[in-house]
Amino acid sequence: MIIPKRRSASLNFTVGKTSAGALEYVPVARVANLASTIDELKEKNIWIYGADMDGSDYRSVDYSGGVALVIGSEGRGMSRLVREKCDFIVSLPMKGKINSLNASVAAGILMYEAASHR
Repeated sequence: MIIPKRRSASLNFTVGKTSAGALEYVPVARVANLASTIDELKEKNIWIYGADMDGSDYRSVDYSGGVALVIGSEGRGMSRLVREKCDFIVSLPMKGKINSLNASVAAGILMYEAASHR
């Protein structure tokens, strides 16, 4: 997992507990510049998928090959620069009066979908 050094939750006891212990098993890298990190991932042939309400249905996208998922903040989403660097923008279709999911739920759905294509 890659998270920005600024404007992200600190990795403390509460975060570990909320993750149901996954924090102990999933490597976490804190980076100073997410856009530069995306460029480095692309150099390693990893496709960048950004989650946004204005994207293509996540079920219609090919997740073969290297995959990196970008989940923006719940309040503001991805920055303009990070969004522009994404190879694909995907969305989770909503029903009824609910127009979005929280970041952790969206991330879980997208990770499951990407893993199911392996």
